[in-house]
Amino acid sequence: MADTPSNMLKLGTLAPTFSLPEPNNNMVPVSLEDSKGAKGTLMVFMCNHCPFVLHVIEKLQELYEDYSASGIQFIGINSNDATTYPADSPDLMPDFITQYSLTFPYLFDESQNVAKAYEAACTPDFYLFDSDLKLIYRGRMDASRPGNTVEVTGEDLIIAFENLLADQPQEETQLPSIGCNIKWK
Repeated sequence: MADTPSNMLKLGTLAPTFSLPEPNNNMVPVSLEDSKGAKGTLMVFMCNHCPFVLHVIEKLQELYEDYSASGIQFIGINSNDATTYPADSPDLMPDFITQYSLTFPYLFDESQNVAKAYEAACTPDFYLFDSDLKLIYRGRMDASRPGNTVEVTGEDLIIAFENLLADQPQEETQLPSIGCNIKWK
């Protein structure tokens, strides 16, 4: 495992638009505009095989179940090079979705242009945008990592979600996510 930190995109950045295929839905394209949340949108750069993603995926789905009714949409994006890392192939993404009972869109960024536009660096890499698609939080889900003894709680994301829903300012200190590097072509 490589410990790669987030690049920490500048707060206030407008979410770059995209339209990406959803392998679980016969590769039907999904756009940011059509799938954004009424209150906010959490973009998660992730993949099928990364131990950092596997460490948090069940909590991520639980958080989606907790916050989607409040108007926060999650969108997962797999930008890894599937030729070099066949475990991240779009053909295997539907199995991953089923295995972890994911109910949020999980899209494939074959060109890697979306990951580049967001300056994504690792999996998982989290970006929370408000209803106007302005970046208000980027960084880690919580302090838990594979191999440490810290429980997966989603604490940092929960604080960001609660601040967003209460129209409160976000925490000034936002710590980078740590994960495997995105597998570039």
